[in-house]
Amino acid sequence: MILNIRKPVGWTSFDVVKKIRSITREKKVGHGGTLDPFAEGVLIIGTGKDTKRLNGITHSDKSYTAVLSLGTGTDTLDTEGNVTDQKQVPALTVEKIESVLHSFLGKTMQMPPMFSAKKINGIRLYKLARKNIEIDRKPVEIHVRDIKFLEYCDHKITFTVICSKGTYIRVLGKDIADKLDTVGHLTSLIRTQVGGYSIDESQTIEHFKAKWTS
Repeated sequence: MILNIRKPVGWTSFDVVKKIRSITREKKVGHGGTLDPFAEGVLIIGTGKDTKRLNGITHSDKSYTAVLSLGTGTDTLDTEGNVTDQKQVPALTVEKIESVLHSFLGKTMQMPPMFSAKKINGIRLYKLARKNIEIDRKPVEIHVRDIKFLEYCDHKITFTVICSKGTYIRVLGKDIADKLDTVGHLTSLIRTQVGGYSIDESQTIEHFKAKWTS
């Protein structure tokens, strides 16, 4: 069974896996691509023999809507971290913001953040980050296929992006802020699409549970 679940804010991807396992009593449950705890949106869950299909889903392009708050940087690059930097936000025009966003189109190299589930030498990076340990990481090639400006208000930029597997939108947000000569962190992140699975067809965990137990 493949499920298109709308992950709520505050849950880890594994929290959702555990909940689906509890509801279905299926021993084998996995997900098709980690979504940060502060983020929400499409999380594809596979159960039983269909967990084998998750590998192909994981490699699909993903779409997001993000809100980048300028002027304050955090160690996690989102709302869950500690403030590490503050910098004045220059006067910005829509044209300037769009120009910077468009500069990220195509293939670029991106440094995985320390606060991430990425494994190096078998250890999740976030476990080291929580101990204030930073290790060398190799940049990874990503592909931003589309990026669009939506709004700029109160030093917050709302934008959408379609990108390849392994792209960290938190890092993209930081890099956008850097190019705008300031700092920033994401205050909202919604994954709206994973491959052919859209948020319009996502179901909440509560809805899935109600259907399953009815």
